[in-house]
Amino acid sequence: RALSVISNKTETIFSEFQYRAKTWHEPRRVVVKAEVVRFPGRDPRDNARYVVTNIPFRPERVYGIYRGRGDVENKIKELHHGLEIDRTSCTSFKANQFRLLLTSAAYLLMQEIRRLAAGSELQNAQVCTLRNRLLKLGAVVKRSFRRLVIHLPLSCPWVSTWRSIAAAVGAQL
Repeated sequence: RALSVISNKTETIFSEFQYRAKTWHEPRRVVVKAEVVRFPGRDPRDNARYVVTNIPFRPERVYGIYRGRGDVENKIKELHHGLEIDRTSCTSFKANQFRLLLTSAAYLLMQEIRRLAAGSELQNAQVCTLRNRLLKLGAVVKRSFRRLVIHLPLSCPWVSTWRSIAAAVGAQL
């Protein structure tokens, strides 16, 4: 906290110690990330993280490894909850395989939408949020010989984000 007071910025320190719970036969290595997070206009916030590990690297590297694992777990959870990738209710293996392939393609599409939403409030949104805000809309679609026109409702709260993503993929607004 003292470093953060001096620099007036977010400061992070990594360390380690040995810890033995009552039920453990021997002490184990605990890696600590102690952080004071500062955002403009807000009070500083302590953010401590602990990882029990037997990986023999420096604390910064160990924490990076576990953070990467956590990111992967979050992506898997997003696939389960956002796209129901574990839903294999068809009786045929090939049908379930095709369903999984379509779900994977949908996830890639959502990743691309998220990339195109850079700079908006949806740049880090989860699949459920992207689907609810950008795809689950009542709209009128008109098709002519040369173009496809999508008329969004006037009350659409995310119309500016929708338009910026449409422009990013080459739509003429």
